Amino acid sequence: MTTYIFYVHGMHCDGCMLTIEREIRKISGVREVTSILSDYSLKIVGDFGTKTVEQIMEECTAILVPHGYKVSLEKPESTTKWSEFKIAVPIALAFALFFVLLQKVGILNLVDISHVTYGTSFVIGVIASLSTCMAVVGGLVLSMSATYAKEGDRVRPQLMFHCGRIVSFFILGGVIGALGSVFTLNTVATFGLGLIIGIVMLVLGLNLLDTFHWVKKIQPSMPKFIARHAHGVSSFNHTFTPVLVGVATFFLPCGFTQSMQVYTLSTGSFLSGGLTMLAFALGTLPVLALISFSSFSIQQSSKAGMFFKTSGLVVILFALFNIINSLVVVGLIPPVFNF
Repeated sequence: MTTYIFYVHGMHCDGCMLTIEREIRKISGVREVTSILSDYSLKIVGDFGTKTVEQIMEECTAILVPHGYKVSLEKPESTTKWSEFKIAVPIALAFALFFVLLQKVGILNLVDISHVTYGTSFVIGVIASLSTCMAVVGGLVLSMSATYAKEGDRVRPQLMFHCGRIVSFFILGGVIGALGSVFTLNTVATFGLGLIIGIVMLVLGLNLLDTFHWVKKIQPSMPKFIARHAHGVSSFNHTFTPVLVGVATFFLPCGFTQSMQVYTLSTGSFLSGGLTMLAFALGTLPVLALISFSSFSIQQSSKAGMFFKTSGLVVILFALFNIINSLVVVGLIPPVFNF
């Protein structure tokens, strides 16, 4: 057994690590794989016979390119393209103003549960699908597609996956909401949950900016062994596997999903919790459906940096909105928003 250290270009979240490790394990001779987000490194232990380091690197790159990654012997430079903010900032502000307008006319205030409405959950789902969910769930969808493509069955598994995902998000979200009813949340507890959600989203937004690289070290995530098992479901070839994969996405390391799960706990209701997660899942549906039935990928686009910076700024605005509302709840500051 020999240990090799490579670096991966394009890795930006915990979902990327899972996707990379899963794909590299498919290479003959690989015994152990470990990827580290903080320094973009990829550690491979295995027996590759007479293959050179360059040949192993090329083989790894070939299997990762479809997912938007490239393997190299050189560590990616942490360079920030500040010029992208010239376009990202105006777009993010325009989105925020549009969001406020929709709140004013009541389109997003479908049902007012504390500070996060179903409409807001849907919008957060859209943003999630264009960022972390694309890496986490998108890789899973592509892997599942490859498993069934050999049999020429492409449409049915994808439909089963999306139906299973939407239904499971409603049911499991409802379960979390029902569990929340066991606890009586006082003002302080409500403030704590709101603050946690706001901070988690703030970290996610800063990470999407790809400017403050230390943020990657503090980004919360689901335990890796749980996420790895959820990812592993896609390798099974069974009639109901797509449904199980859809259910498994509820447990994948997507920070947006986890922040919404924390909020759902505060609803204290099966119906409210279920509808909140359902709205979030429906928000992710359009983009994930595009990934399922086409080769759509923002990660490989030349405009990816600008797009992720715009998404990051929007998420930061959502986070600040949530944190400010939490401070209002406990009376630390007067109401700031009247919509």
